[in-house]
Amino acid sequence: MKSTTRNIFFAFGLIAVIVMLFTFKVSFAQLWADICHAGYWLIAILGLWIFLYIMNACTWRIIIRGSGDCPIPFWKILKLTITGFALNYATPAGLMGGEPYKIMELKPYIGTQRATSSVLLFAMMHIFAHFWFWTSSIAVYLMLASLGILPMNAGMGIVLLFMLCFCSGGIYLFIRGYKNGMVVKLIRLVGHIPGCKNWARRFRENHQEDLQKIDQQISELQSQNQRSFYASFALEYVGRVLQSLEIYFMLLLFDAGTGGGLTFVFAFLILSFTSLFANLLFFLPLQLGGREGGFAMSVAQMGMTADIGMFISIICRVRELFWTAIGLLLMKIGNSTTPSENKNDINQNR
Repeated sequence: MKSTTRNIFFAFGLIAVIVMLFTFKVSFAQLWADICHAGYWLIAILGLWIFLYIMNACTWRIIIRGSGDCPIPFWKILKLTITGFALNYATPAGLMGGEPYKIMELKPYIGTQRATSSVLLFAMMHIFAHFWFWTSSIAVYLMLASLGILPMNAGMGIVLLFMLCFCSGGIYLFIRGYKNGMVVKLIRLVGHIPGCKNWARRFRENHQEDLQKIDQQISELQSQNQRSFYASFALEYVGRVLQSLEIYFMLLLFDAGTGGGLTFVFAFLILSFTSLFANLLFFLPLQLGGREGGFAMSVAQMGMTADIGMFISIICRVRELFWTAIGLLLMKIGNSTTPSENKNDINQNR
């Protein structure tokens, strides 16, 4: 990627973070008090994410290797993973920032088609695992409710029914996408957006063959490389479960729950309900407001106080800012050596 293009991505992410900081409606006194309350657990929370990012990078590497060789070093994949998530956190609609950046950085190594398909497949697998994670939480909540540990009423029943319908629909669409590809259909869908019809038509006509090859590579992961498919899915799903440790560490500070495994289950449910609510508000940069509201409702449903929800949301925001800053800084590191794009395009087409 050219330095100018990379600097544009960097500036865009930096501006988004600055805007977020000025709209973060928490006093410095409260922020500092919560950081002090977290104490050494904050180090554990920040450190947890390097392991989660390593798992994401392993998923992406498995997907790349599913369509051929993987000449890109693992440290580079990890770097692009962290940076990609940083751009997604900082930009509205999420995928508007990180995915184009990763495609452009990966293109010199494996060519445009494989770079595009691997990035799309990773994004699909990341979201697909989320749908199964949310579905799992429905079963866990119903089990705890049947034991009388968590409340069940008409309102909660409607919420769980909505979650089940939403997740079932999402899982169905992704299974269809894995079988038949989804890029061509996505471009056709864009053509129905007012003002995009002519652009979508021209883009589809000019890149029809490339789009079909990308769709073919997407469908091949599930149909011909099932080992890669299930391995990448397992890593992503386990990663979502392990992310619950972040909230578990914070609940321990308040002696919330009943201790041990049940507290972790509460953390699992809080993360699931909050992430679903926040992702429904995907158009907000850093999911401002959606994340905080999700934590407030989730901890209340678990019988915990609003102070716990506020504390969790603030510490999670600190963690997001920390890793977003790391991701943006990584954009300026390790960019001096990349293979020739033309050479890789030739090798890809052999």
